Amino acid sequence: MIQISKRLMSWASIIDDLTLDQATTTATLPFIFPHLALMPDAHLGKGATVGSVIPTLGAIVPAAVGVDIGCGMRALRTQFTKADLAGHDLAALRMSIERAVPLSAGHHNSRILPTAEPRIAELETLAGDDLSTINSRSGSWHRQLGSLGSGNHFLEVTADETDRIWLFLHSGSRGVGNRIAQHHIDVAKKLAAKWWITLPDPDLAYLVEGTAEFDAYITELNWAQRFAALNRDEMMDRMVSALEHWIGHEVQVDSNINCHHNYSAVEEHFGKRVWVSRKGAIHAGLGVPGLIPGSMGTASFVVEGLGNPLALCSSPHGAGRAYSRTKARKTFTGDDLRTAMAGIEYRDSDAFIDEIPGAYKPIEQVMADAADLVTVVHELHQLVNVKGN
Repeated sequence: MIQISKRLMSWASIIDDLTLDQATTTATLPFIFPHLALMPDAHLGKGATVGSVIPTLGAIVPAAVGVDIGCGMRALRTQFTKADLAGHDLAALRMSIERAVPLSAGHHNSRILPTAEPRIAELETLAGDDLSTINSRSGSWHRQLGSLGSGNHFLEVTADETDRIWLFLHSGSRGVGNRIAQHHIDVAKKLAAKWWITLPDPDLAYLVEGTAEFDAYITELNWAQRFAALNRDEMMDRMVSALEHWIGHEVQVDSNINCHHNYSAVEEHFGKRVWVSRKGAIHAGLGVPGLIPGSMGTASFVVEGLGNPLALCSSPHGAGRAYSRTKARKTFTGDDLRTAMAGIEYRDSDAFIDEIPGAYKPIEQVMADAADLVTVVHELHQLVNVKGN
């Protein structure tokens, strides 16, 4: 860990000047307490740095949570081993998963499945009198429950160091979470303009606790975070069904983890109640299970938190980008991607060049930087990778 200033601490051994400048700027906000913590996977984001933990007194910066509210990971360990998969067609399993879960931005279910019905009912009950507001953000959220999205989101079949098979996925609150976030970011910006508040970056506009605008954001934030968790549950149910149909046996689960990495929650740190916004970071309290994926062709990790107080009980959420998507497309080729994905069943498409492992920080270095934040329980390697364009 390096203390950059009294208000900024960093666990990132690989970090560029723009990212560091952005985090330094965010740390100057007057309501940051006690300090901003930069995770090993930190990289440039919109408004606030991806891979940052931002504790605030009496206010929240909506852009510091991000636009994919509640984005996170879900993983479960099955009773199967790699030997049980031998002789089976992994391409058939991949295509079965692709048929079961709508992929890519804007895609949704053509019909609501029985597994989704109770989850939708729970979300409608949770929304209560605010359901019409949620529906106004996105009228299709019911049909997006159980859909993946695109970018770095994924569905994977992996094997751990003992050859046990895990199902592993990454996704968030889809279109409805994005629209909730964009609305409240805009509200915060308008309030800053109304009250002549000078900000170092317009995307650091904030909402003050105790105001109607703050309360409205928290209500919709909590709803979107629950949507994201249930979205992962729905997709996992579909992955389990696809695996059962493909292998011909019922899945037995003996380990099950679901964690956010774009969210905000009330916590106590250094004797004060603060809002902790983790933008690309997971909660890593002592003994708390978590998931840290690498890129689409590198190792992922099941971890337990060490409760590091200086890191605000947090850890990285992944490898973190080393190249922007534009730069990755200019740097790497389809052949580079195929070489990097050798031995992994995936959909061969140049659409995924910007997700090539080389576009990310080396996950081994990220985990080395996180040695005082988490302990590794399992190391996972992909057998099947599914992504949306």
